[in-house]
Amino acid sequence: MAKVLDMNKSVYELIKQYPEIADIMKNIGFESISDPLMVNTVGRYMTIPKGASMKKINLDSVIKEFEAKGFTVITGGTENE
Repeated sequence: MAKVLDMNKSVYELIKQYPEIADIMKNIGFESISDPLMVNTVGRYMTIPKGASMKKINLDSVIKEFEAKGFTVITGGTENE
């Protein structure tokens, strides 16, 4: 089964669907993702693109990292190939 990462979903939803996303995000530079309180509060409305913008992390490199881990990334309703 393909792992599809929809960048329009909240971080909370994505981690519930694929728990390994938390480790990938932490390695990219989203350190607070390891705090369950942050995931359960801010993560309910925060998306990966919003978080990347706030932390000044290049979204293209985030997408490439997820793709390298076997995810198909969807941004704005389209798949990144």
